[in-house]
Parts: sequence; C-alpha cells; structure tokens
Amino acid sequence: MVSLLEWKVPAAVQPRPQDYGFDLERTLAAVVGLHAIIPPDAFTAETLGIERAGNGVHIGDGLVLTIGYLITEAGQVWLHLSDGRVVEAHALGFDQETGFGLVQALGRIDLPQLPFGSSKHAEVGERVIIGGAGGRTRSVSGRIVARQEFAGYWEYLLPEAIFTYPAHPNWGGTGLINGAGELIGIGSLQVERAREGGNEHLNMIVPIDELKPILDDLRRFGRANKPARPWLGLYSTEIEDKVIVVGVAPKGPAARAELRTGDIVVAVKGERVSSLAAFYRKIWSLGVAGVEVPLTLYRDGLTFDVRVNSSDRAKFLKNPRVH
Repeated sequence: MVSLLEWKVPAAVQPRPQDYGFDLERTLAAVVGLHAIIPPDAFTAETLGIERAGNGVHIGDGLVLTIGYLITEAGQVWLHLSDGRVVEAHALGFDQETGFGLVQALGRIDLPQLPFGSSKHAEVGERVIIGGAGGRTRSVSGRIVARQEFAGYWEYLLPEAIFTYPAHPNWGGTGLINGAGELIGIGSLQVERAREGGNEHLNMIVPIDELKPILDDLRRFGRANKPARPWLGLYSTEIEDKVIVVGVAPKGPAARAELRTGDIVVAVKGERVSSLAAFYRKIWSLGVAGVEVPLTLYRDGLTFDVRVNSSDRAKFLKNPRVH
C-alpha cells in the first residue's frame, strides 16, 4: 500500500506559519492518517469498500476523532503518525446521526491534542485550515463559504453543515481548524457547486458542536445513548421537487417491502414530501426504530401505498472487534 503521507497539496494553498498566532506545526501534528480494513462480508463492504483510508484528529488520551464511514464495521484500524510510526487502534464508536467516528489508539502516540472550539460561532468568510495527516504540506488554507442544511442520499441530515473552499483532496476525517487553533469540525465529503465559468469543489464539514452532547456516550457505549431513528435502507435523491429512490440496501426494510430503484416517494403517512430533508424528518417524526412507515409511491404510471417496517441501522452492522 502506498503511504498515506506520500503526496502534497499545491504550495499556493498550503497554510503559512506567519499567518497564524499559534504554533501551526504543533497544531497540525494532532492530525493523523487512518487506515481501516473491513471484513468482506460486512454490510457496508460493497458500498464503502473493504479498505478505507483518511484522516483523524487526536483529541486527548489516545482518542482520535474521525468521520464514521472510515471505521464502520472495521476489523482492523491503524493510525499513521507524521514521524513515520504506525500504531494499531480500535474502532470505539460511530454515531449514525452526525456521522462522527471515534477511535482509541492501542499504543502510546505522544501527540498534541486539539482543543474544541465553537462551530456555531464560525462565520462565512472566516479563514480556516483543513488539516490533513502529514502537517502543513498536506493541509489546505481556505475559507468558510457556506453554512446550510445538508441532506445525504443514505438517510442522513445535518441541520447546518459547514462548507469550505478550496477543497482538501483527501477530505475524509480532516480537521477544520479556526484562527485560534481550535477544532471546529471534521471533514466528511467533497461536493460541487455551480459558479460562473463552471463548477468548483467544496468540502462538507460536520460541525464539532454536534459531537459535544454525545462524546461521553461514544466513549462508553460506542453510540449515542438514546433510541435509534427509524431506518428504511433506501438511497434517495431529490430531482425537480421529487424524492426518487436510486438504490435499496440488500435485505434492508425497503428491500423486504419490495421498493425499487426508480420509485418516486410521493408522501409519508399521507403527507406529501418534495425534498430529502422533508422526507427524512417525516419518517423520523413517526417514532423510533421499528415503527411502521406508510409510504405513497409512484411507479410505472401507478400511485400506490406500501408499509415499511423500519429498523435500527446498527443491527445490520458488524460490531467493532474487541481487543
């Protein structure tokens, strides 16, 4: 495998030490590379792969915060430190709602830790660093360009995600660092937005304030200590005010109810939905995982009703390997 650190971002977008009032190199040393191996029979193996690589941020006591899809169902996890050391780690927890993942190093890592800032006070236009494993040459100096709701096709919704430009090329698990050297978010995705003359790439960041109420639960239980939301096992998109099914998770609730790719979701429990956000919120308002979800679908010229017995997504996933 090629080292996670054998690449650099363009020099023009690398952060410069003189632009910050804190020790830039020490701050970025808290960002590590992360490499996970997932069993081939894992539920997410086909969609997310059996080998995943990205970044994570040391937040103290050997705990590394990352984005959850990197470690979901991981059988083995390694942390790649900037000094060349590789330390085995354990996938400690994953929160389905926010997308955060938490890893525990199984060996001494002797790294600085990044303190938490306040993501709610981060403003559009603010200068930030998107920190990647390997220090300054693998990090991006950018700005917050938007704060807005984000709905993902995998039954995921953030009330107010943070978007930054320019995009980090290895965005998963990067640390969003503010002008005070504090961690205010974790990188999740690369997305496009239309601009004059073409499209530009942005990073979508999960705000750190979403982590604070659940961090102790992730440490102790591996997940938030509250009832799980109902999950249908649908992949959906929003096109011209229509919610369209673009995929169905094998053996999931929607598959058992015989939903198909191409189905248009007209309504949830009789209430029309025209956006992914409205679709998800209506499902979640019906109760906790296991609740029956009445859907009205449009397929091949026909409108009809179907009832889907929802589930807890976590029941379909392999538990972390115990060390």
